[in-house]
Amino acid sequence: MKKVLLIGFILFSMTSVSAQELTWHTDINKAIEISSRTKKPMLLFFTGSDWCGWCIRLQNEVFKKPEFQEWSKNVVLVELDFPRRTQLEEKLKNQNAQLQQIFQVTGYPTIWFVNPQKNGTQINLQQLGKTGYVAGGPAAWLQVANQFLK
Repeated sequence: MKKVLLIGFILFSMTSVSAQELTWHTDINKAIEISSRTKKPMLLFFTGSDWCGWCIRLQNEVFKKPEFQEWSKNVVLVELDFPRRTQLEEKLKNQNAQLQQIFQVTGYPTIWFVNPQKNGTQINLQQLGKTGYVAGGPAAWLQVANQFLK
């Protein structure tokens, strides 16, 4: 009986860690505010969440893994979605389209790492680097991401 309880506890603990939800911001201004306050770079995830196979694969193979969840404490996560079946509110749709043009995103998934920099009243997003899907799971993807955050 003790073994059954121990195994149950271990399985519950493992699912609790993997089920941890990440906080993905969708409002770029709020994300900039958090990034400026915490001095953390921003990870801009351009995705087609409900149709892009590579985006879904990146989420399943990397973003939903405990290694990424632990690493993500070093950045402010921002999701810039371009869904086909889900209707975004107009303000969010316009914001995402504007950022897509600024960063010249032509394919998904595209991930930009940026630092917000204030220039008077204007805020510039300093580009640190970009990536997309990287084969090899969280370790391979994080190795690429860490190159931009040095």
